[in-house]
Amino acid sequence: MIPMTLEEIARAVDARLHDVPDPRAEVTAPSAVDSREVVPGGLFVATAGANVDGHDYAASAVEKGAVAVLAARPVGVPALVVEDVQSALGRLAAHMLRRIDPTVIGLTGSVGKTTTKDLLAQILERHAPTIATERSFNNELGLPLTVLRADAATRYLVLEMGAARKGDLTYLTGIAPPRLGLVLNVGTAHVERMGTGPADVAVAKGELVEALPADGVALLNADDPYVSGMAGRTKARILWYGRSAEAEVRAEDVRLDDAARAVFELVTPSGRARVRLGLIGEHLVANALGAAAVATALGLGAAEIAEGLSAARRRSAGRLEIVERPDDVTVVNDAYNANPDSMRAGLRAVKALAGARRAVAVLGGMGQQAEASRDRHAEIGRLAADLGFDVLIAVGPGDPVAIAEAARAAGRGVAVHTVEDVDAAVKLATALLEPGDVVFVKASSEYGLGACARALAGS
Repeated sequence: MIPMTLEEIARAVDARLHDVPDPRAEVTAPSAVDSREVVPGGLFVATAGANVDGHDYAASAVEKGAVAVLAARPVGVPALVVEDVQSALGRLAAHMLRRIDPTVIGLTGSVGKTTTKDLLAQILERHAPTIATERSFNNELGLPLTVLRADAATRYLVLEMGAARKGDLTYLTGIAPPRLGLVLNVGTAHVERMGTGPADVAVAKGELVEALPADGVALLNADDPYVSGMAGRTKARILWYGRSAEAEVRAEDVRLDDAARAVFELVTPSGRARVRLGLIGEHLVANALGAAAVATALGLGAAEIAEGLSAARRRSAGRLEIVERPDDVTVVNDAYNANPDSMRAGLRAVKALAGARRAVAVLGGMGQQAEASRDRHAEIGRLAADLGFDVLIAVGPGDPVAIAEAARAAGRGVAVHTVEDVDAAVKLATALLEPGDVVFVKASSEYGLGACARALAGS
């Protein structure tokens, strides 16, 4: 973060200074909404959640070195008091961006945002100072916190942008107007809040390309009809990517190696280069191409992009995170979140990784699937059976039971079990696992199966 006095911040966000002995005191470090993550010289942002009110931790944050607190009321320590903390945080991020003016890259999609962001960051970091979203901090709090990590040296600002409902991306792009906008795909994630189907999701995701300037670039997935349909919604130049022959940035000769990692020929307007991804799953080719399209638009050559993609490794936990146990059991933790698209991709990737070994799936529910939820869960159960998983453990009541019922009805010989909760899943999986097995753990985050994956991995 570039240094800013409390006085300057107060003007930028229309705040009143309370209990501030020196308005010229400078904030020199990133901001935080969790008092445990406060660093000396930073700003503590006091937000009020359903269970925890950050105002209660204001004094603790200042003791840890926060210069002041951005708050909705006086808190007995140096504070910038505003009517709406979330809105003020966004205004502060926008103010700072106007001072440093990096190239802002926004990316969105129903699935694969975090992995693509991590791949892109690892390409660009080799080229110039880059700040990218940590973990999945892609909402109205996470995005401005990411922006506030940038400084005068930052050349590229890679911002993952999430949308739970229509209007979210309009809000986020208002804080950080992108010059490049990457749209990965349109699926059923958050469909319950956006409308009735993918067309409604596409309306929301397309807000990103609508925000691009005429001299910007829209990176659009030529393989997704909902994404390609966004071409008429932007003033920016369009660069197409995908597996189709018409895409300007595309993959040819795609195959999986013995470890289920994709190998392919990257084709860009500047040339060709071989890519060997370090992450599992053929579905990641699309993510890699999205990252390559952005890098191409920024002027990087095919060889440089391929080198960055091949060297890239997993940065975000809970996304096809592989742990090898001493007894040769492989635990694949993909439990950060789930929707039908990511569930299908994960199952296919893990089955490819398992090869001739036994494949075990521990699956919970997928949230926000609206009226079609039970049918979509049943589809996942049938797919697990059709792919040849040997064991399926469905965790929790409700929709996960539909996974189990469909897998059992498929008649493919999969041993199907149902358990009530995470503890029961850990106990049963521990009893069933054999040396050499590959076990896949996945569900939406609210099911808490990350704890199951960590327990099975011994971490």
